[in-house]
Amino acid sequence: MYWVFLVLAGLLEVGGVINLKLTEGFTRLRPTIFFIICMGLSFFFLSVSLIEIPISIGYGIWTGIGAAGSVLLGMFLFNEPKNWKKLALVGGIIFSIVSLKLIS
Repeated sequence: MYWVFLVLAGLLEVGGVINLKLTEGFTRLRPTIFFIICMGLSFFFLSVSLIEIPISIGYGIWTGIGAAGSVLLGMFLFNEPKNWKKLALVGGIIFSIVSLKLIS
């Protein structure tokens, strides 16, 4: 169950980052509220997952999910540049996440 909490924390981090972009410098209320909620829940679920998962593994996976998810959603939601190099590097992050899970 702790791994589910960790993945949920990572996905909520992605939601927080996307809403951070939408806040336009915290000038828009709704995305600001969603940002606070997503990041608060993300930290909560991360802390719960770290009860059982070592910090070195948990934090690495949490940040990896956040980084990869933010890059991919940025490309598709905000029309950020897409190229094979960026996708290959995101693939490397995903490979690293899976590898961290497999060694723990």
